[in-house]
Amino acid sequence: MRDFVQKVVDKLNVEETKDQVSVVQYSRDPEVHFYLNTYRTKKEILDTVRSLKHKGGAILNTGAALQYIKDNVFIASAGSRRLLGVPQVLVILSGARSRDPISHAAHALKQQGIMVIAIGSKATDIEELQTLSFNPSLAFIFSEYFDLYRLENQLLSSMRITTLKYSGILVESRIGRRDVVFLIDGSDSSRSGFPAMRDFVRRVVENLDVAEDRDRVAVIQFSSDAVVYIYLSSFSSKDTVISKIRTLRHKGGRSRNTETALQYVKDNVFSTISGSRHLEGVPQVLILLTGGPSSDSARQPASTLKDLGILSFSIGTDSVGLPTTAHNFVFPINDFGELPDILLDVLFTLKRTTRIAQPEETKKDVVFLFDGSDDIINEFPVIQDFILRAVEKLNVNEKKDRISVVQYSKDAMVNFYFNTYASKNKVIHAIRGITLKGGRPLNTGAALQYVRDNVFTASSGSRHMEGVPQILILISGGKSSDSVELSAIALKRIGVVPVSIGLRNADYREMQSISNSPNETFSVRDMRNLQNIQTELFSALSRLVKARYPDPTIFISSGGKTLRSKVLQLKCSIIVCKRILNIVVKHAFEMY
Repeated sequence: MRDFVQKVVDKLNVEETKDQVSVVQYSRDPEVHFYLNTYRTKKEILDTVRSLKHKGGAILNTGAALQYIKDNVFIASAGSRRLLGVPQVLVILSGARSRDPISHAAHALKQQGIMVIAIGSKATDIEELQTLSFNPSLAFIFSEYFDLYRLENQLLSSMRITTLKYSGILVESRIGRRDVVFLIDGSDSSRSGFPAMRDFVRRVVENLDVAEDRDRVAVIQFSSDAVVYIYLSSFSSKDTVISKIRTLRHKGGRSRNTETALQYVKDNVFSTISGSRHLEGVPQVLILLTGGPSSDSARQPASTLKDLGILSFSIGTDSVGLPTTAHNFVFPINDFGELPDILLDVLFTLKRTTRIAQPEETKKDVVFLFDGSDDIINEFPVIQDFILRAVEKLNVNEKKDRISVVQYSKDAMVNFYFNTYASKNKVIHAIRGITLKGGRPLNTGAALQYVRDNVFTASSGSRHMEGVPQILILISGGKSSDSVELSAIALKRIGVVPVSIGLRNADYREMQSISNSPNETFSVRDMRNLQNIQTELFSALSRLVKARYPDPTIFISSGGKTLRSKVLQLKCSIIVCKRILNIVVKHAFEMY
């Protein structure tokens, strides 16, 4: 645990005016090792953490510890900047179930806007962790203490969910998956400004959620020609990307051929073979940094990028060379020394424009795949009722939400397909008439493969070829007897978004590996609490649908330090045609 804290702190930007850290240890009662304002440098904090000794004590009073931290650590005199709008984060590392009540203290922390992330061992109750956490998706479990290191990136990613207050505007730090390409002017005339451009790129990347299945980054320099330093598929960790950016050297070259560079990026970087996920509907972003007008005409390739749905940012010292008709967002600056001044404006625009804003009436194809084995016989009525209530909240009809229900044990059995029933009343009547399949063992991997091959198909009523979101809700009461990994990957590759609900004896890690991400995994140990996760489930579904199918709204920005936005609403028909074309191309490749 001490090493884990050390590694996390090492990745924070610790300064008096940046990140501040406090460490508290507790058992029967809490002990503060240092407050938020005790140390001003990362080295001081790391040296102190390395020297920490185990406190000891037989009783674990987590509730009392939370109350103590609220009253004595998250206060101004101890260094808290909560009243200044600085995000407040509490990371709990717990090895056992609390001996005292936690609900009141946990609620009090949430009321103050403190984001609680709970990490517990297998001896900890998952429901207790979810109660402690700001929301259930911020609860994590490790099997053994040496496995803690695997949660490091998940923790840091979750911490970035917190919001930064800037000029009264809340900016979300984590918004989903993006492919972000930086195109940097490397011509001779930009030599003096190159360090500032390189530092700007690094700082933007530090605010991204870089991972193979989250944000991907590419970096290209150009002058008379373009050179790729990092492809979208080159690195899957933020540290590696930042390390590579730090080593960038100025390319040089007399010409600034922006048109050639943009064409090169379109053909060679925003491509599937280079790691682009445009066929999966992942937002594609280009950030151009230039020190002057192009030696060739840059308007046409930029417009082509825009027509392909790539969000184009143009940042430079020559406003004449930054046509708003070619780029979605324009940030003119007088010199590269002003780049730090527009950083938050750029981040705000980037994160807002790649967020999903989907109408509530978005159509969906939803499959409920539930454990129908002998081991779940007593829980079957509760599962049946859960599915009924979920369907009641959906807008079920032929042109809106379509439902399929499948149960499985050793093999899978379809109760009805997407196109079996066209009305909510018929679907509900069919669910009420379902009887348990029974059987052993529980082959979740085979069931996932079955629904991929037989349910998420056009002949079964799936509308994936029309760009309709494909959702799988898996409800399992035990660990699978077969491997789930390849089947889960196969589902995700055709655009299905899995959400997992683990009951009783389900393997939480297995559920996480199946889900779209660990945040879309729910654990319910007490069947009486199954209905309690409905709100979180539908919130996750809404978030996932929006993340895969963005709203066609683009902003055109201009004006240095002050961000001024105009909204340009594209015709929905163009977006639909692009989606259909992308899906057709994707499936053609898969068939090939």
